[in-house]
Amino acid sequence: MKIYGIRNCDTVKKARKWLDEQGIAYEFHDFKKDGLDEDRLSRWEQAVGWETLLNRRGTTWRQLPDEVRDTISAQSARDIMLENPSIIKRPVVEHDGTVSVGFKADDWAKQFSNA
Repeated sequence: MKIYGIRNCDTVKKARKWLDEQGIAYEFHDFKKDGLDEDRLSRWEQAVGWETLLNRRGTTWRQLPDEVRDTISAQSARDIMLENPSIIKRPVVEHDGTVSVGFKADDWAKQFSNA
Protein backbone atom coordinates (compact mmCIF):
# COMPACT_ATOMS: atom_id res chain seq x y z
CA MET A 1 0.00 0.00 0.00
CA LYS A 2 1.27 3.44 -0.89
CA ILE A 3 -0.18 6.68 0.45
CA TYR A 4 0.32 9.97 -1.43
CA GLY A 5 -0.22 13.36 0.13
CA ILE A 6 1.39 16.15 2.09
CA ARG A 7 2.93 15.40 5.47
CA ASN A 8 1.31 18.34 7.30
CA CYS A 9 -2.19 17.86 5.83
CA ASP A 10 -4.69 17.12 8.62
CA THR A 11 -6.52 14.48 6.60
CA VAL A 12 -3.27 12.73 5.71
CA LYS A 13 -2.27 12.80 9.39
CA LYS A 14 -5.60 11.21 10.36
CA ALA A 15 -5.28 8.57 7.65
CA ARG A 16 -1.71 7.65 8.61
CA LYS A 17 -2.66 7.51 12.30
CA TRP A 18 -5.57 5.22 11.46
CA LEU A 19 -3.32 2.91 9.43
CA ASP A 20 -0.76 2.83 12.25
CA GLU A 21 -3.47 2.01 14.81
CA GLN A 22 -4.73 -0.83 12.59
CA GLY A 23 -1.19 -2.17 12.14
CA ILE A 24 -1.43 -1.78 8.36
CA ALA A 25 1.93 -1.30 6.67
CA TYR A 26 2.22 1.45 4.07
CA GLU A 27 4.73 3.59 2.27
CA PHE A 28 4.23 7.37 2.32
CA HIS A 29 5.04 9.65 -0.61
CA ASP A 30 5.05 13.38 0.12
CA PHE A 31 4.06 15.43 -2.94
CA LYS A 32 5.91 18.52 -1.76
CA LYS A 33 9.13 16.68 -0.98
CA ASP A 34 9.11 13.88 -3.54
CA GLY A 35 7.12 15.45 -6.39
CA LEU A 36 4.59 13.85 -8.73
CA ASP A 37 5.25 12.45 -12.20
CA GLU A 38 2.94 12.60 -15.21
CA ASP A 39 2.61 8.81 -15.57
CA ARG A 40 1.33 8.37 -12.04
CA LEU A 41 -1.12 11.26 -12.40
CA SER A 42 -2.35 9.73 -15.68
CA ARG A 43 -3.01 6.39 -13.95
CA TRP A 44 -4.94 8.14 -11.20
CA GLU A 45 -6.97 10.14 -13.72
CA GLN A 46 -7.87 6.93 -15.55
CA ALA A 47 -8.80 5.19 -12.30
CA VAL A 48 -10.87 7.87 -10.55
CA GLY A 49 -11.16 10.83 -12.95
CA TRP A 50 -9.65 14.29 -12.76
CA GLU A 51 -12.77 15.69 -11.09
CA THR A 52 -12.26 13.38 -8.11
CA LEU A 53 -8.58 14.24 -7.82
CA LEU A 54 -9.03 18.00 -7.97
CA ASN A 55 -9.58 19.48 -4.52
CA ARG A 56 -12.00 22.36 -5.02
CA ARG A 57 -12.33 23.01 -1.28
CA GLY A 58 -8.75 23.88 -0.38
CA THR A 59 -6.69 27.01 -0.22
CA THR A 60 -4.79 26.22 -3.41
CA TRP A 61 -8.05 26.11 -5.41
CA ARG A 62 -9.31 29.35 -3.86
CA GLN A 63 -6.04 31.07 -4.75
CA LEU A 64 -6.46 30.34 -8.47
CA PRO A 65 -7.73 33.23 -10.58
CA ASP A 66 -11.48 33.19 -11.20
CA GLU A 67 -10.99 32.76 -14.96
CA VAL A 68 -8.97 29.57 -14.33
CA ARG A 69 -11.54 28.14 -11.89
CA ASP A 70 -14.46 29.08 -14.16
CA THR A 71 -12.96 27.40 -17.24
CA ILE A 72 -11.32 24.34 -15.66
CA SER A 73 -11.03 21.36 -17.99
CA ALA A 74 -9.34 17.98 -17.89
CA GLN A 75 -6.18 19.41 -19.50
CA SER A 76 -5.98 22.56 -17.40
CA ALA A 77 -6.67 20.56 -14.22
CA ARG A 78 -3.88 18.14 -15.16
CA ASP A 79 -1.45 21.01 -15.76
CA ILE A 80 -2.35 22.60 -12.43
CA MET A 81 -2.03 19.29 -10.54
CA LEU A 82 1.40 18.64 -12.03
CA GLU A 83 2.57 22.18 -11.33
CA ASN A 84 1.12 22.29 -7.83
CA PRO A 85 0.27 18.86 -6.36
CA SER A 86 -1.13 20.60 -3.26
CA ILE A 87 -4.39 20.96 -5.21
CA ILE A 88 -4.86 17.17 -5.32
CA LYS A 89 -7.43 15.80 -2.89
CA ARG A 90 -5.67 13.78 -0.21
CA PRO A 91 -4.70 11.17 0.51
CA VAL A 92 -4.44 9.22 -2.71
CA VAL A 93 -4.01 5.51 -1.99
CA GLU A 94 -2.71 2.79 -4.28
CA HIS A 95 -3.61 -0.64 -2.95
CA ASP A 96 -3.89 -4.01 -4.71
CA GLY A 97 -4.14 -2.38 -8.14
CA THR A 98 -6.81 0.11 -7.09
CA VAL A 99 -6.72 3.85 -6.50
CA SER A 100 -8.83 5.66 -3.92
CA VAL A 101 -8.97 9.28 -2.82
CA GLY A 102 -9.78 10.75 0.58
CA PHE A 103 -10.11 9.32 4.06
CA LYS A 104 -13.14 8.09 5.95
CA ALA A 105 -12.36 5.62 8.72
CA ASP A 106 -15.51 3.53 8.19
CA ASP A 107 -14.84 3.19 4.46
CA TRP A 108 -11.20 2.33 5.04
CA ALA A 109 -12.14 -0.32 7.61
CA LYS A 110 -14.13 -2.10 4.90
CA GLN A 111 -11.66 -1.45 2.07
CA PHE A 112 -8.45 -2.35 3.87
CA SER A 113 -9.61 -5.05 6.29
CA ASN A 114 -7.37 -7.58 4.54
CA ALA A 115 -4.38 -5.25 3.96
